[in-house]
Amino acid sequence: MPSSLMLEVPALADFNRAWTELTEWLSLLDRVIKSQRVMVGDLEDINEMIIKQKATLQDLEQRRPQLEELITAAQNLKNKTSNQEARTIITDRIERIQNQWDEVQEHLQNRRQQLNEMLKDSTQWLEAKEEAEQVLGQARAKLESWKEGPYTIDAIQKKITETKQLAKDLHQWQINVDVANDLALKLLRDYSADDTRKVHMITENINASWGSIQKRVSEREAALEETHRLLQQFPLDLEKFLAWLTEAETTANVLQDATHKERLLEDSKGVKELMKQWQDLQGEIEAHTDIYHNLDENSQRILRSLEGSDDAVLLQRRLDNMNFKWSELRKKSLNIRSHLEASSDRWKRLHLSLQELLVWLQLKDDELSRQAPIGGDFPAVQKQNDVHRAFKRELKTKEPVIMSTLETVRIFLTEQPLEGLEKLYQEPRELPPEERAQNVTRLLRKQAEEVNTEWEKLNLHSADWQRKIDEALERLQELQEATDELDLKLRQAEVIKGSWQPVGDLLIDSLQDHLEKVKALRGEVAPLRDSVGHVNDLARQLTTLGIQLSPYNLSTLEDLNTRWKLLQVAVEDRVRQLHEAHRDFGPSSQHFLSTSVQGPWERAISPNKVPYYINHETQTTCWDHPKMTELYQSLADLNNVRFSAYRTAMKLRRLQKALCLDLLSLSAACDALDQHNLKQNDQPMDILQIINCLTTIYDRLEQEHNNLVNVPLCVDMCLNWLLNVYDTGRTGRIRVLSFKTGIISLCKAHLEDKYRYLFKQVASSTGFCDQRRLGLLLHDSIQIPRQLGEVASFGGSNIEPSVRSCFQFANNKPEIEAALFLDWMRLEPQSMVWLPVLHRVAAAETAKHQAKCNICKECPIIGFRYRSLKHFNYDICQSCFFSGRVAKGHKMHYPMVEYCTPTTSGEDVRDFAKVLKNKFRTKRYFAKHPRMGYLPVQTVLEGDNMETLAEMENSNGSYLNDSISPNESIDDEHLLIQHYCQSLNQDSPLSQPRSPAQILISLESEERGELERILADLEEENRNLQAEYDRLKQQHEHKGLSPLPSPPEMMPTSPQSPRDAELIAEAKLLRQHKGRLEARMQILEDHNKQLESQLHRLRQLLEQPQAEAKVNGTTVSSPSTSLQRSDSSQPMLLRVVGSQTSESMGEEDLLSPPQDSSTGLEEVMEQLNNSFPSSRGHNVGSLFHMADDLGRAMESLVSVMTDEEGAE
Repeated sequence: MPSSLMLEVPALADFNRAWTELTEWLSLLDRVIKSQRVMVGDLEDINEMIIKQKATLQDLEQRRPQLEELITAAQNLKNKTSNQEARTIITDRIERIQNQWDEVQEHLQNRRQQLNEMLKDSTQWLEAKEEAEQVLGQARAKLESWKEGPYTIDAIQKKITETKQLAKDLHQWQINVDVANDLALKLLRDYSADDTRKVHMITENINASWGSIQKRVSEREAALEETHRLLQQFPLDLEKFLAWLTEAETTANVLQDATHKERLLEDSKGVKELMKQWQDLQGEIEAHTDIYHNLDENSQRILRSLEGSDDAVLLQRRLDNMNFKWSELRKKSLNIRSHLEASSDRWKRLHLSLQELLVWLQLKDDELSRQAPIGGDFPAVQKQNDVHRAFKRELKTKEPVIMSTLETVRIFLTEQPLEGLEKLYQEPRELPPEERAQNVTRLLRKQAEEVNTEWEKLNLHSADWQRKIDEALERLQELQEATDELDLKLRQAEVIKGSWQPVGDLLIDSLQDHLEKVKALRGEVAPLRDSVGHVNDLARQLTTLGIQLSPYNLSTLEDLNTRWKLLQVAVEDRVRQLHEAHRDFGPSSQHFLSTSVQGPWERAISPNKVPYYINHETQTTCWDHPKMTELYQSLADLNNVRFSAYRTAMKLRRLQKALCLDLLSLSAACDALDQHNLKQNDQPMDILQIINCLTTIYDRLEQEHNNLVNVPLCVDMCLNWLLNVYDTGRTGRIRVLSFKTGIISLCKAHLEDKYRYLFKQVASSTGFCDQRRLGLLLHDSIQIPRQLGEVASFGGSNIEPSVRSCFQFANNKPEIEAALFLDWMRLEPQSMVWLPVLHRVAAAETAKHQAKCNICKECPIIGFRYRSLKHFNYDICQSCFFSGRVAKGHKMHYPMVEYCTPTTSGEDVRDFAKVLKNKFRTKRYFAKHPRMGYLPVQTVLEGDNMETLAEMENSNGSYLNDSISPNESIDDEHLLIQHYCQSLNQDSPLSQPRSPAQILISLESEERGELERILADLEEENRNLQAEYDRLKQQHEHKGLSPLPSPPEMMPTSPQSPRDAELIAEAKLLRQHKGRLEARMQILEDHNKQLESQLHRLRQLLEQPQAEAKVNGTTVSSPSTSLQRSDSSQPMLLRVVGSQTSESMGEEDLLSPPQDSSTGLEEVMEQLNNSFPSSRGHNVGSLFHMADDLGRAMESLVSVMTDEEGAE
């Protein structure tokens, strides 16, 4: 909003501030709503978030009256102002904040509805998950219950039945898993903006486990079916094999007999035929070899299952018969072969050898092929490696035979001519000799090449298979080592996780330690992510090599991955829970302070850690503690005390007792401050630092005064008071010096000890203090009475005159030392007089005076005792004195002496002498010798304000005292005008007005002209600053840099270059200077309004002096005594501390005995003549001096007239 518009319509400033505050709060609330995420599927987390949303919605509703008040204020402003621009801005801002309010409320309601739906869906999913996990557990239990049983048809059939029943159950249970999956997919789809890791991980685990169980059941069912078929076929296969053995045995007997006939070698055709028959027999034997081994293996398993039964004996006999016949058949085959080879020619023997080698090579190649594929785990591959090693040994054993046979064939083909081959090779039909020789050569050479080729091929195949085995062994061993290592680390982490106690069972003080331990564990398990990835990579590499992992390895990998995911989730959940617990209950949570309030109140914390309080009955919030509010309300009872210093001191004393600071010694306070290392007085303290220091202070007080100190209540109320005094804007920070000033001022210590400590805080290392540091101390000190609404009584919030007074007392030295500061403070300067009065109030509380109050008749007098120095044996108690009550024949302006301790005989004699002396003194003597009980300072527009002026003028106290009477207000105006006149130069008056009207005209014209010139200068300076800013902005844009933000929007961002930093810093300084100038303009405008009001009242006084001269038949004090009369001034009594006494003037002038009225009239005429001298002056000071003289003369006239009437 433009500053010119705010100056034109001052009420817009308050509206703009309230609008900005509410807008920022709504924006912050909206950001918090959007940033809050919950763990989907975690009912506890969802319920907590629902509770938080409900509380947030309540906070919003509690602020609705603030919105309505803002709307009402806006409507009133629109009705009062005729500025169209202001009306447009107000309308726009109200529409914006209403829309923002509606949006935030809609977001809250939508989020709350979403959370309720999430809670319902999560509950359904958790129930479905429990059912799915239950059926998974049942399936696993059945799988684990299966054991190896008897190898019989009935046992296998029973297992098949059980497996089929389990498969049927799985089919039915599939519905439970599908329901859980559907609900999980719904959660993942509908609440993707929240944390769905838990749902995703659990769903993956359930599906993986379910798929594994289904696969195992299917494989077992197929294996059992195959076993059952083999068992059913075993008797038939055995009978069939035995029948074949009988036939083969008969054939072998016939061949054996044929090979033993005589002249068999001469019949080559017969030999060839017998060789063919033997080959057929041998082929059948080799074809039935696998059948024999299968029958033997199955029979052994059946025998083990039938052990001890008759069937086992019968089966064993048949198996023994089968084994015997099989052995005999193989022996006969070998004998037949040897006879036939012996009867064959050499080439035929070579031919048969090559044929046998080819058959053997083919068998070995098949055997090698059957060793594939590579096993899925390290033990299986190791077994395959052992088998292949035996195979290679067999090849190595056979290699010499093969090489020898091939070499024999080569030599045979080289040595035998074609003629020899013709005789050796005879075909059934007649062929030419050359062709027969070529056929033999071709046949042998072809067979030899085939044998050589197959041998090389078998060796290559074997080498390739060995390479695959070696690679698989290496990878599987690496996988096994990695899985073992990962399993060990996971087990160690799971042991630590298993030792965790529930967060709710942990001690609050141990939350931070547990949090650090869990974070350390998270750091330790973080590298396991790489280990898990490495294991999974190794498994994938084996798959790419064509190695199918075994079920054991697959289940191990699945288990490791699942455990890793669960461990991650558990650690993150633990960290989150501990963070929340530490946030809500830890030392920095202020949780222990929640007990400082009782229902229906609740203590809450704003984002900057500043506490506020919620009343759930009235649905309202406030910054002040309920007990603090009650305390402030009780302080209103002290407003009937007429004298500001005593009124302020008594309020502070009551506050001091409520905060239990009257129990705190200076040494204990210093120890606590040193313990928390609060040595940098210019550094800010946040709320947590304040609470920690206050907790240390009150913990010690509780140990010393157990029944008097409630630590949470005292800490909370003291914090509340410190924020009210030094942080009215609730920024959450106060300076260390402010904290020390507040605590030390109200602690229990000697007054001068407090002065020394406070001076030490602002003094340099050499022990001297300059004006700026002293100003900081006095500024922090004056905030204490200011918070109680009493700052005007102590010279106002501008402490510059007090600083100047102190240094003038020190002969204007640039720096002062502690001794000079103490001497000045002993004079009790006006800005600090409340502190020594507080000490006297505290000392007088227990004082008992053996005297009787002449007004209320109280005896003995408790507290302060006021003895008249005008009348003998006249005493007043503090209640009567503070309330202004008097007895007949005694006036309040009579001199009196104050005692805060019982008097001594010496003091009684001294007071008697003074009373006797005063009996002979006139009123004029006391008027010429006024005595004040404090060191006054001039505070009205005197000198330039210090740096803190704007801040002090903009600060707002609370519970302002409004008990000043009209007469007292008039006296205040006289005091202000008199002080202002005294602050101006006193040149010789050359030209002075001669009438009150001229005085008023001159005052108005001079003062208005001066203020208008000041305002014009400030506006001109503001325009120059704006032009300078525009120039810098254009220069910034001309250099290609990003445009500077406007001063109200400028934020402290990181500069992109040194030039950027320089420009931004310069703009920031300009903005700050502009703000100070605007604040000073506002202050000058306020002073202008005050002066206008004072001049208006002065006009009324001058026009109607008689009407206001008589008040209930009593005499109004003269202007010369009005300085001491007003409520804003201090009581004019010199105190008695301990046993020392001193006299002072009373509140009003001491009236002398009745005098001749003509003398009084002559004095009045003389004053009137002196009010209008013939000389004239040109300065404003002369005008105010004349006004003061005129008022003094008029009141003297009224006094004389009143005395005459009393005499008559």
